[in-house]
Amino acid sequence: MLDIVVCTENGERHVRVSAGELAALVRRVGDDEDRFLVVQRIPDLPDVFAQVWHETGGDYTLEHRDGAADRHFQVVVERPEDVIAAMTGWARREADWDDGLSWSPLDMGPAREVPPLDLGEDERATLEARVREVLAGGYATRDELAEVAEEYLVTEDRRPVSREQARALADRLWRERVAEQAAWRGETDPERLTRAFTALEEAGITARENFTCCRSCGEAEIGDAAGPDARGFVYFHTQCTDSAATGRGLTLLYGGFDGSSETTAAVGREVVAALAAVGLPAEWDGDPGRAVTVTPLDWRRRLVG
Repeated sequence: MLDIVVCTENGERHVRVSAGELAALVRRVGDDEDRFLVVQRIPDLPDVFAQVWHETGGDYTLEHRDGAADRHFQVVVERPEDVIAAMTGWARREADWDDGLSWSPLDMGPAREVPPLDLGEDERATLEARVREVLAGGYATRDELAEVAEEYLVTEDRRPVSREQARALADRLWRERVAEQAAWRGETDPERLTRAFTALEEAGITARENFTCCRSCGEAEIGDAAGPDARGFVYFHTQCTDSAATGRGLTLLYGGFDGSSETTAAVGREVVAALAAVGLPAEWDGDPGRAVTVTPLDWRRRLVG
């Protein structure tokens, strides 16, 4: 699999696709509302991406940016094969991925200067703490992180952080987290959790990470996420993620779709067994009315973006 995220004009988001899947997405581009796709590496970095625009019957406009507006390049090609070869090489970080194409620099104009935040020391610390907390959770994209930074201090009569300031703050803290996670080695606890959830999903238990904002919304929406043969579910919501990211353990909510306590207890036992199989400790007394708690837990989730 390629360590990339592919976003399409029609709103699809494909994470860690194969080279064949990337090729199929490129060949698909051209119809109304599906005329471009953007490829970012994992973890996403500001101003680093490749993208292509194509309308059926026309050429392909291929672009890439390498860290700044003055490092933005474009080439027009006739064949999707040229786009596929370049994007696949870019995704694999091959040294010569851009050879053989006549790239031209694009003049994106001068970079817009972002004014510094006009915040007191306490407000600035509060804002950065919240952004870092969401970062530590590990599920937010850069866009979502910037939205958190923009909206967190908003009141009825005050919006102290502009969109540009929010993006600058989010990107700075994002880069710090990417640098920090570069020192991590081996499989992390959140990656073990994903393996457990994948196994549960394959066994007929609908398993969702960072699902909805709270328990009420989760209980209301988990049924819509389930497949036709699902027997039960397990999930944790964003408040549970925040708890895990701050070292307080992770609460897993579970149940059976038939509503019986017997099925719910059976699902609970399957959840605990799946956690044990990947080496994660769980606290649960067998009571179907009580949540499963994963603790102790070293929450280091690698960013995607």
